[in-house]
Amino acid sequence: MRNRVLATAIFSFIITFATDAQAANPQHLRQLISTKECQKCDLSGAGLVRADLRGANLRGANLSGANLSRANLSGADLTGANLSATGLFGVNLSAAKLTGANLLGADLRNTYLMNADLAGVDLKGVNLQGAVGIPLQSAQPEQFYAWGVAAAEQGNQQQAIDYFEQAIAAKPNYAGAYLARGIARYQIFDRKGAFEDAKLAEKMFTSQNNQQGLITAQAFIQELQAPLEPKLNKGKPSFTDFVGSLGSVLLQFLPF
Repeated sequence: MRNRVLATAIFSFIITFATDAQAANPQHLRQLISTKECQKCDLSGAGLVRADLRGANLRGANLSGANLSRANLSGADLTGANLSATGLFGVNLSAAKLTGANLLGADLRNTYLMNADLAGVDLKGVNLQGAVGIPLQSAQPEQFYAWGVAAAEQGNQQQAIDYFEQAIAAKPNYAGAYLARGIARYQIFDRKGAFEDAKLAEKMFTSQNNQQGLITAQAFIQELQAPLEPKLNKGKPSFTDFVGSLGSVLLQFLPF
């Protein structure tokens, strides 16, 4: 009876994702679903949306072009796996092993990466917008900064602050990240925090002989010291209320 139920479940799963999984090896797909053991399997193009793959062994597997959106891959072993152009939107990858995996062009938006092992993984070109728990050693401070700017532009100031803080943790003298965090704090009416960040940025820009950054920081300090405008009481202040063009002001602190 148990085997019959399992066979039925596997069959139903495969039929459900038949359209998306045409490129995947059907035998490998059945093996993955029934055993969660599929080393070096060909699962390219497979449809595995919301699949429960906790602790699955997918070492060296080919998952290129597969759709694993919102799947649970916590604790899974994806060492050396091919995840190029793979849809991983909202996937739980906490404590997953991704050492040496190929993530070129992968979509990791809104993923959970707490305690994930990303050693040797190139995250350039990977869409990590909204990802939570990106290991500090897995990205350059400038990447965290760029993600913060993108989050801020979309109105997610708290997430922007989190990214700017990661940039600062990775590079404590990153004056631009302090300034950007201050502007994000300004948007959520944390004027005290914004002023502290602006002063720190001013001090760092001075020591780094960055005249353009210094002028921006001092202008922001002046803005913060001015009385609140009546319009700010009607809603959140916008980046453009102070900085004008985000691209021309904040992106100047990206060195690449």
